[in-house]
Amino acid sequence: MTRKPRPHSSLSRMSRSIAGTISIAGLSLIILLASAPQVMSQARQNMQDRHERYLQEKARRDAKFRELYEGVLEMQKTSYKSRVGGLDIPVYVFQPFEKRGSKGHAALIWVHGGVHGDLDPEHYAPFIREAVERGYVVVAPEYRGSTGYGKEHYDAIDYGGYEVDDVLSAVDFIKATLPHVDPDRLGMIGWSHGGLITLHSIFQEQHTFRCATAIVPVTNLVFRLSYKGPRYESSFVSQERIGGMPHEKREIYIERSPVYHVDRLEIPLIVHVAKNDRDVNFVECEMLVHALEYEKPELVETKIYEDPPGGHSFNRQVDTENGYIRRFSREQRDSWNRIWTFLEWNLEPYRH
Repeated sequence: MTRKPRPHSSLSRMSRSIAGTISIAGLSLIILLASAPQVMSQARQNMQDRHERYLQEKARRDAKFRELYEGVLEMQKTSYKSRVGGLDIPVYVFQPFEKRGSKGHAALIWVHGGVHGDLDPEHYAPFIREAVERGYVVVAPEYRGSTGYGKEHYDAIDYGGYEVDDVLSAVDFIKATLPHVDPDRLGMIGWSHGGLITLHSIFQEQHTFRCATAIVPVTNLVFRLSYKGPRYESSFVSQERIGGMPHEKREIYIERSPVYHVDRLEIPLIVHVAKNDRDVNFVECEMLVHALEYEKPELVETKIYEDPPGGHSFNRQVDTENGYIRRFSREQRDSWNRIWTFLEWNLEPYRH
């Protein structure tokens, strides 16, 4: 009797495995397609929940500001229209209770950091108080992209673009609503991302401000994005007026990088950076420092701190456990002593 050859067992198992894989993959695809609406719905809910948390956190921070400043200084929260698109820009105004009369005060436009940040007492409360005690009116805009104002404001972010116009619109607000501020004694101070906005503002409107201060400023987006990697880069690529990576939108990233525009500087500027900065890494910061020292040595004062406590936040260290007072590291004291002297020399906050 002739036996029929039996299929090779390994081939038989392989064919069953492939068939099973195809079946499983097909089933997975069906499940995925069926669940897509639920996934999208959950994503929308997560986004809504996130912005609700931001709104609650903003309310908490504003309440803390009011608590800390009660009986100490006048705090107002209002808004103005941006020069671009008429977007409502929330703004804080901190000032002395007693006003000196027409043009009696110098003012500081105070620019918070963070790609999607906001003004918070954890970094700024004691320093705003010091500024007001020295006679300044402090105007702090929550430019587009800031958190705590809903999805539309958050999604309107335009890094190095329209957000600069939002901050410059604070000048229009000051002139229209604060007659006790001298428009010829305006300064600007910003940290990190706010430092980038500060630099762009004074390069764009050279004769609006008497002086400016940029602390650990973002300097070079072309370098920064390559240094930070794809995850960080993705938040820029998706922005409507950028819409691409540096190699695709080279001109946009160059235009939005202050280091390439230091030749525009026409007013006194002070820049402080830290060698142990893990956010705006020193290799980025030093590009700006050296460019300014080479191009504008008569206008710029720079200081590199070796390894200050706090690194990126070294001159915004706040003791939240003991009344939101400033921490007293030597580097922070030195930085603020230099800043207050620089601002006083240029803005004369004591002058009526």
